[in-house]
Amino acid sequence: MRVILYTTHCPKCKVLETKLNQKAIDFEIIDDEKVMIDKGFMSAPMLEVDEKVMDFSAAINWIKEI
Repeated sequence: MRVILYTTHCPKCKVLETKLNQKAIDFEIIDDEKVMIDKGFMSAPMLEVDEKVMDFSAAINWIKEI
């Protein structure tokens, strides 16, 4: 499973990062805003799991289910 956290290091981003760490989920961090804009992201954080992109709420729910 490949997990990527797209982050601007905002408070919500930090919450998502903490929750991923609490569940011991390995993830990559991308904080390059140009990459996020090129992907069409209008906000952060975004979580990509095996090419499925989730916003903050969906990502939190995904983490809870793991």
